[in-house]
Amino acid sequence: MMKKSLVLVLTLIVALTLAACGKNNNEGAASGSPSASDSAPASSASGEALSGTILAAGSTALQPLVEQVSTKFMADSKYSGISVTVQGGGSGGGLTQVQGGQADIGNSDIFAEEKFKDADADKAKELVDHQVAVVAIAPVANPNVGVDNLTKQQLVDIFSGKVTNWKDVGGADQKIVIVNRPSSSGTRKTFENLALGGPSQDLPGSIQEDSSGTVKKLVGETPGAIGYLALSYLDNTVKALKYEGVDASVENITTGKYPVWAYEHMYTKGEPTPVVKAFLDYLMSDEIQKSDVTDMGYIPVGDMKVARDVNGTVSNK
Repeated sequence: MMKKSLVLVLTLIVALTLAACGKNNNEGAASGSPSASDSAPASSASGEALSGTILAAGSTALQPLVEQVSTKFMADSKYSGISVTVQGGGSGGGLTQVQGGQADIGNSDIFAEEKFKDADADKAKELVDHQVAVVAIAPVANPNVGVDNLTKQQLVDIFSGKVTNWKDVGGADQKIVIVNRPSSSGTRKTFENLALGGPSQDLPGSIQEDSSGTVKKLVGETPGAIGYLALSYLDNTVKALKYEGVDASVENITTGKYPVWAYEHMYTKGEPTPVVKAFLDYLMSDEIQKSDVTDMGYIPVGDMKVARDVNGTVSNK
């Protein structure tokens, strides 16, 4: 009898212990407690949690996207040890900074080979290109100029000073005021190469601004003003003009029908460090590409049906 009683007691103890373990496990699952892989911070190959700082500088056309994504990146618990700072200054400045080691990422609307050429060609070879999006550049004007379309030749005539009044291109009897970007701007180079077919001069009386945001403000507030902006900057304060009768719509851009577009590059000097790679991978994730990139007026590179090389040659994918 004593042996039977002892066996029953031990059996009861084991049963109660197993029931308690099962209850604790179920409560953990029901509460939605994150698994180790969900909550653990991003780590390097050695297993150490990633931490450090990133400076991304350059293109103001790309700046709004990088700023928004960096804010979401730093708010993610997996990247809590990483701080990202984003600065403008133009594509040329960004490429110079990353090449010289002053920045971790050089944001650019142009290929590095367009900035570093001839005697500086080796500098471009040291940089690694990460194409994160596509952006279109549209000619924009003050909403009251009375024009909604310009041909290539009309744009050339305006930016060369041959045409100085909107009435000469079918608009209001109003003086044309050019709002330009500096020569270091990738947005300017893209517009010149693909919309005008060559470089433009800084004419007397024209306005030059370092920032796309300032260009938008001036064009919207200055009677008779014309400039050019990435689609990510467009709103109802300025009027986007058709180019040769073609709208800068997503369909027209992805098929190559609208020609004034460029890749948005994020260059690193050599392969990116684990910290920088984590940020670039985050930006290229499906979540960001299908939400932030498209919502802000950019186009995912993977959506393009055509490709463009450093020489400007366009081909079907």
